[in-house]
Order: sequence, then C-alpha cells, then structure tokens
Amino acid sequence: MITSWTHGLLRRRTGRLVSTALGIALAVALIASLGSFLTASKSTMTLRAVRDVAVDWQIQVQPGADPDSVLAAVRSADGVRQAERVGFARATGFRATVAGTTQSTGAGVVLGLPDAYRSVFPREIRQLTGAASGVLIAQQTAANLHVSPADTVTISLPGLTPVKVTVAGVVDLPQADSLFQKVGAPPQSQPTAPPDNVILLPAPLFASLTAPLAKIDPTAVTTQIHTARNGRLPADPAAAYTSVVAAAHHVEASTSGGAVVGDNLGAALDSARQDALYAQILFLFLGVPGAVLAALLTAAVAGAGTVRRRREQALLRTRGLTTRQVSALAGIEAALVGIAGGALGIGIAASAGAAAFGTPSFGTTGASSAAWSALAFGLGLVVAATTVLVPAVRDLRTGTVAQARQAVGRPRSPLWMRCGLDVILLVVALLVFKASSGNQYALVLAPEGVASISVSYWAFFGPALLWCGSALLLWRLATLALTHGRRPLARMVRPLTGTLAGTTAAAMSRQRRPLARAVVLLALALSFAASTATFNATYQHQAHVDAQLTNGADVTVTQPPGATAGPDAGAALHVAGVRHVEPLQHRYAYIGADLQDLYGVRPSTITSATALQDTYFAGGTAKALMGRLAARPDSLLVSEETVKDFQLRPGDTVNLRLQDNRTKALTTVPFHYAGIVKEFPTAPKDSFFVANAEYIARATGSDAVGAFLIDTGGTRHGAVAAALRHQVGTTATVTDLTQTRSAVGSSLTSVDLSGLTRIELGAAVLLAAAAGGIVLALGLAERRRTFAITTVLGATRRQLRGLVLSEAAVMTAGGLAGGAAIGWALSQMLVTVLTGVFDPPPAALAVPWTYLALTVLAAVVAIASAALNAARRSSRPAVEELRTL
Repeated sequence: MITSWTHGLLRRRTGRLVSTALGIALAVALIASLGSFLTASKSTMTLRAVRDVAVDWQIQVQPGADPDSVLAAVRSADGVRQAERVGFARATGFRATVAGTTQSTGAGVVLGLPDAYRSVFPREIRQLTGAASGVLIAQQTAANLHVSPADTVTISLPGLTPVKVTVAGVVDLPQADSLFQKVGAPPQSQPTAPPDNVILLPAPLFASLTAPLAKIDPTAVTTQIHTARNGRLPADPAAAYTSVVAAAHHVEASTSGGAVVGDNLGAALDSARQDALYAQILFLFLGVPGAVLAALLTAAVAGAGTVRRRREQALLRTRGLTTRQVSALAGIEAALVGIAGGALGIGIAASAGAAAFGTPSFGTTGASSAAWSALAFGLGLVVAATTVLVPAVRDLRTGTVAQARQAVGRPRSPLWMRCGLDVILLVVALLVFKASSGNQYALVLAPEGVASISVSYWAFFGPALLWCGSALLLWRLATLALTHGRRPLARMVRPLTGTLAGTTAAAMSRQRRPLARAVVLLALALSFAASTATFNATYQHQAHVDAQLTNGADVTVTQPPGATAGPDAGAALHVAGVRHVEPLQHRYAYIGADLQDLYGVRPSTITSATALQDTYFAGGTAKALMGRLAARPDSLLVSEETVKDFQLRPGDTVNLRLQDNRTKALTTVPFHYAGIVKEFPTAPKDSFFVANAEYIARATGSDAVGAFLIDTGGTRHGAVAAALRHQVGTTATVTDLTQTRSAVGSSLTSVDLSGLTRIELGAAVLLAAAAGGIVLALGLAERRRTFAITTVLGATRRQLRGLVLSEAAVMTAGGLAGGAAIGWALSQMLVTVLTGVFDPPPAALAVPWTYLALTVLAAVVAIASAALNAARRSSRPAVEELRTL
C-alpha cells in the first residue's frame, strides 16, 4: 500500500511535490549559504588583521633585565618565527646646514636597527630615496632639516657631545603610531602622535653612540624585542585573539617580569573580532528573514492542497485505514519533499558559496562545516514536517470523515486577529526601536581589556516584530477589504468579467483567506528584496563616503609639516585625469589650553573636490554653513565636544591662538561661532575647527596649504595617484581612494557583504516570483472544480478569463502596496539600528531602483503567467474537467 501511495503521489501530485521541495530547497540553501558567508568573512577578517600588522609583538625590556636573556626567551617561545633587538634613545634635537642655511628641530628619537630588520619586518619601513642601509632619516625630519642623501646631520643626545652622521637614505614609517607606542600603557595614556623627528642608525653605530648615555641616564635608552610570529591561527578572529593573548602572557611569565609585551597582533585581532560579531548581526538581519520567508512560502504551497488532502484522507479512512496508517502516508510525503529539498538546497548552497565566497565549505573547520550542513538539512526536514505532516495529523485528530468531505465551511477569524496581535507587535516594535536607536546604545559590546565580546541581541526584536506585525496587519486589512468591499471590487473587475462582476467579487470574498495569504506572501517577498537591496546599496555608498572622508577626496596630496606651498602650487598637480584641485589649509590652534586642528577652506569651491554631507554638521545644512563661512569670513565651525566644554552659543566670539608666520609667535585671532561640525574630510575623529581659509591667511600672514584635494571624477584613482607620486617625489605624500578604502573603513569593511547580498538578492527575486506565481497557480488549480461548475452554469470563456485575471490583479495590487510600505519601514529601521556599521551615518537611504524594478517585473511576470495558464486551462470542456477531479 505504501509503495502504491508513493507512486500515486509522484504521478498525480508531481507539481505540488516539486513546488514544496523547491521551497524547502530555497530555505536550506539560504541557511547553508549563510554558513559559507560567516566562514569566508571570519577567515578574511583574520587574514586581514594579520596582514596589516608590521610587527606582531614589541616586547619592552624592563629596567634591570638582561636584553640578551629576554631575546633568547622570546626566540625559544612557541609560534615565534624571528625576533630582533631594537634600541630606542631620546635625542634633544637634530641640526643640519644645507646651502648655507642651518635648520634645527626639537626633541626626537634615534633608533638602532640590526641588519636583518628590514627583511624580517618589511612593512615597517618604506624606502623613499637613497640607500636602503646605513643612516636613514624619516621623511618629515628630512623635510624639517631640508636634507637629502649625502647631507650631514648633527644628533644631540642628553649630556653628550653632538655627533655628526651622514644621511644614506630617506624613508617613511607607515606604522609610526604602533612603532612609538608606550608599551604596556592603556590606550588613554598613549602618545597623541608619533615623534616628528626620527633617525634610524645601524645597530653597531647606535650602540657606540648611546653607550655613554645609558651610563648617565639609563631611562634615556631602552631596548625592545621586535617579534614576528609564524604560529597557525584559528580562522575565527575571536579564537585567534584568545590564542595570541595567551601566548603573549606566556612570554611575559617566562621572562619572570623582565619584559612587557606590546601586542600589536592582538590589538588588530581585537578589532577583527568585533567585525566577526557584525557578520553574525548581518546573518540575523539579512539572512534569517529570507529563510523564514522560504519556509512560509513552502507552507503556503503545501497548504494550497489542504482541502484536497482532507478529502483524500477521509476516503482512506472510509476504506478502513487507521489514523496511524494515514499519518504514516502523510509522513512519507513529508519525507519525500524534505529529503529532496534538503539535498537540493545543500547542493545549491555549495555552488553559491564557491561562486560568491570562493569556498563551498559551510564552516571554518570540518566539525563546523558538518554542523552547518546538518543544521540546514535539519531545517529542511523541520519545514517539511511542519508544513505537510503536522497539518495532516492535526486534521486526523480533530476532524471527522463527514467534516472532511464538506465542500463548504464557515470560516472564523483566527485567534490572533480577534486579540489584535498585529497592533500589539507593532507597538512593541516601536518601543524596542526607540530604545535600541538611542544615542548611548551599543549594538556590539567589547569591554576594553576583556577577552570576550558580545552582541546585544535585544536590538533584533525591533525589526523582527515590525516584520511580523506588518505582515499580520496587512493580512487583517486584506481580509477586511475582501470581506466588506464586494461592491468596490465588483466595479473594479467589471471591465474584465462583465455581468459576472458580482459573482467574481463574491468568489474573492469567499476565498479571502487564501487570497489574503497570497497578498501577504507577495508583500513579504517584495519587502525582503527592498530592505536587503536598500541596506546593501546604502552600505556600499557609505563605504565610499567613509573612504573619501578619511582620504579627503579621490586623490590627496599632503604637504609635510612646515611646508610653505600656497594655493597656486595646485596648478602643477593638474595631470591627466584631474578635474579639479582644491587647496585645504591645516593649522593648529589653541582654545584656552586645548590644542586642536584647524582647517581652512574655500567655502565656494570646496564641494568641487569632495562631498560634504548634511550629517557632517549640526545647526544647518552643509550648503548653508559653507554659505555662512563665505558671507562672514570670521565664522567658525566647532566640534560638538568643544561647544559643550566651552558652553558656546551661536554668535559667541571665540578667540583662537594661532602661530603668526611673520613673528613665529602665537597671536590671538577672533572668530564667531557659527555651527557644529561633526566630520570633515581628512579631519580627525576628535575635536577640530573649520574656518575660512582667506581669513586665516590674512590673520597669520601665510596662505600655506596643508593638503590638495583632487577630484578625478570617481575614476582612475590609481593612475592619477601614480602620476602625482612620480611628480612630487618625496616632497609630499600622495594617497588615493582605493588605497585608503583598503586600509580604513567602518566595522564591516572586511566583511564580504557583496557575496552575501548577491545570494540574498537572487533569492529575493526567486521568492517574489514564487510568492506571486506559484501560490496563485496552485490556488487556482485547486479551484478547477469551481471554474468547471461556473462554465456549466453559462459563464463564457471571456468571463472565466476575467475572473482569473481579476484575482491576479487584486493580489498584485495588494502585494505591491504592502511590500512597498513594509520594505520602506523595514529599511529605515535596519539602517537606523545598524548605525554602528556606518561611519559616518547616512544622510538618506540609497535606493537601488533598477534592482527593485526588476524584482517587481519578475513577480508580475510570474503572476501573469500563472493567471494566463489557469485561464487557458479553465476553457477546457467542463465535463472533461469534472471527470478528472
């Protein structure tokens, strides 16, 4: 009997089984693809964190400890590839005489490097000009002293006779912040900036010059052991962080307190583990709704044959089968679609993972890969059991044969509708959203110094409740419209059905439950596509904005400190591909005892080279505040922190002390507070000022430019930057947008969001088409008996076709309207709750209209195809149709 039943299912219910299996496959594929996403993202984040670290550990030898013993202990530690001894000495200043003029600097640092240092740590030093060995001088120091290779520099050490050395080469120190860190000190106690003046000496020369200094003042000369690790790290950045921190603690313990580890690698992994948590956030926000929607679609497909299944079960029971036997037959159907859909979904996910993320694996290890596969496959079986087996068993236990064979019932409003669950969910969603989007709310919690990190999953309830509440509210509205809107419906469908308009409206009212369900599914599919696509487009746009904000423009040429080049020097930067060159002043100003950055801009032309978003400012739009700087040159834009610290009000006079280029002394320059600036191109994250460049130049006697912002029209960044580097040489630093984007960014820069969204957006199109086409087609197929009887009663083919197209039109209109409303609300909430991944926050949503139009088109085409096919089949002879049912 079981074999016969299975063959009958496969032969007579092929369409329903295939549709159900495909729905399960889509749900399984989405969950498994998210496993690929998390695997690829975590591996990428760990590799990137390791790649960007020039020196893994900077181990400070403590006073009284033997540097050689510490070096030996470090080299013998597990996971250490190589370790080199580096000396640090404080200098009171450097001096050089070039072309008859003498230049001198303030305090600086002298480093002693072994011969193998640059080969072991190639990212720490970047050669600019001259020899790669011997006495090397940092670029900024060379600019301050006006020296080049073969020039002589005098080094002044405390208490010793000045020593002359010959410069062999000029270098850049890209990792200066970490190189000159205060090892062992908390972040708030670290130097605000690396030293301006640095000279690198070969280790033997350093030892001979600093040996007398170490006897006079042992604290003036220190030793560090710079370490490169080769230990294999876990792919998960959180696990890698724990491993590296434990290894660092082991080294400190092995030296008996003789060394303190400056864990640069651990610091980078600490940041990466936050990225890993954001990846899990995206898993919940962008992936789970798609899987849930696929499960709901599967339930709708399986539920389309509920009435037929009840009749079949009643027939089996009248022929003597027990409840357990009928349940077993339903279990066979569930097993067929569950296993087929699960296997197909795993295969689709593996192919999608290989194409989008470069790996078909679903985990960072074999165990996690097996776990993800089992989870996804198990989900398919659960969906199959929930949508096929559970309803069948419930009907068997609660219904009778006579009830199952009734063609007409009296539907009652579901419990959630009578209790107002939809309104309750929306109110709670609004309250949660208000709480989770507050100014002090943190989505990712990473306490300083704590090895664990967590996500505040409370924030997920807002979008989740909004999604559920909106779906139920749309279901209620669709049901009410179909129940009490017969007359408007009749008028709307009259052009299609003619005299059958009233009957058509009555039929749709009678079928309000399946029709409302189809409307809700279509709306959820479209809202899923809209929210996912909008979030992705907004993220991509803000990633570009973030890089441009950090770099300043498409390409930026930064002048060294002390340079005197004026705005006219920008004319020489018009190489091929450059559309506009904008000078930007960079000075320092005292407000009270606080020293802050001051940026001088040309208000009328600054936007020709870089974008200024309204979110960068408070107290006015970007255009309005630039207009104030132009209309009143002494206007000043102040950071929010400074406004609070000094209790400033609009119009207040702000006296800043700036260096007068003519006297080299600080002079007081009055400004008027005009607005708040939160972000500005090339500006730091903390406090700074923005003012009119012309006013600053008049007040200080200098129009020297700190950087030139170059607009390339958004293209050819690398080519323009390369041409400018060749042109300016070592006299300035050239950075481009592509280079900056790879080095800095928001918390999700290293997450392969593009791969995830390709999968999500493709699935969204399929879900929208399936929600519209398959659900409608199966619903109409189950009503072939009704269409046949209508034909017998005298309905024409045109009227039948109009009846089918009317239902399709109502479903399409309701789904599109509901999907647009839910998608807009969900997009707004997603972007607001996930503000932590946007830096700076977006001024407005970036809507991908082309993708949304294609999604809507796919849904409409699927619905139209299903309706036209049903209309064609409804024209078959009624007797023949009734015989087959």
